[in-house]
Amino acid sequence: MSRRLGLAVIAANLVGILVLVFAYPHLMVSPGPLVAAHSQLTTDCASCHTPWHGPDPARCVQCHVVAEIGLRTTDGTPMVRRKKTSSFHQQLIQQNCNACHSDHQGPLRTEANRVRFSHAVLRPESRMQCETCHTAPRNRIHTNITGACAQCHRPSAWRPATLNHRTLFVLDRNHSPTCVTCHTGGDYTRYTCYGCHAHTEARITAKHVEEGVRDVRNCVRCHRSASESGESEER
Repeated sequence: MSRRLGLAVIAANLVGILVLVFAYPHLMVSPGPLVAAHSQLTTDCASCHTPWHGPDPARCVQCHVVAEIGLRTTDGTPMVRRKKTSSFHQQLIQQNCNACHSDHQGPLRTEANRVRFSHAVLRPESRMQCETCHTAPRNRIHTNITGACAQCHRPSAWRPATLNHRTLFVLDRNHSPTCVTCHTGGDYTRYTCYGCHAHTEARITAKHVEEGVRDVRNCVRCHRSASESGESEER
């Protein structure tokens, strides 16, 4: 009799828990409070979740029109953008909101399991259009550079870059031109030393012939800086 009573109590508890899970899922199974923008959905789990399957991206786009994500709010109000960039949500391979977004901000969402954005979710033709989302660094090397980030950088990581002026050609106190002086036509994979008044092709060729050097096609092979000896005088 006591065994039957014990099983009955256990069964009643399980039924009670199941009832509570369906009646108050936000209190029973929620990993934490929702982000502020979705706080009004705290008690309406079905707005985002499909029973037994978790969050469903198809339900996200019922409120968030893909063509307007990042541009307008769900009520159609234009968004004030802090940077002059375009929304990249329209360039995704597939509309899988869960790949980047997790609306619950509970204790289970630690830094270790925080969702990281991956450029792999973008269409291939969009992965190299860095300037639509990123602002160029404000440093000496990137002065006057417009776009063409993919010539030196890769979406997988900003560093290392394929071009490193610290080793290939040091921009020291004797040589501090703008990028367009050496890199013409927006092509930073090539360079010319004939872009300034002191380095005409005829003059450089004649000077090297005097020293017995006839192949002057690759200047940086011998000159790592503006120094005639090729040694850096960086300070």
